[in-house]
Amino acid sequence: MEATQEQMLLMLELILPKEILQHFAVTNLEVLPKEVHLYLDELNEVPEEYKSEKLSSKGFHPEAVIQDFPIRNKALYLHVRRRKWEVESSGKVVSKTWNLMADGTRYSKEFAAFLKGLLGYLPDKF
Repeated sequence: MEATQEQMLLMLELILPKEILQHFAVTNLEVLPKEVHLYLDELNEVPEEYKSEKLSSKGFHPEAVIQDFPIRNKALYLHVRRRKWEVESSGKVVSKTWNLMADGTRYSKEFAAFLKGLLGYLPDKF
């Protein structure tokens, strides 16, 4: 049986942090022997506080790599690219603010909370 795109998105909603699929599009998936790499680009949605301004798209910030819960004993890495815009009246470059990583780590907030509860600390590498 062939899964539809809608079914695949439903499956990803069970696996990924909840805000990811609301605001990011999946652009690529790599499954390696010990790792899964999921590539995500922020949707083209202007930051709410700049809706009244004239903005020009300036592409993406460099990707951030976030480690999330393993899947079937494979490390899961989310490669996230955030959009940036230039406010034409001021030349200021703006982006949406996302709080996807635990402070001081490269772990998703949920994965960091799980590790801290399990181990009592956050390891440098997992």
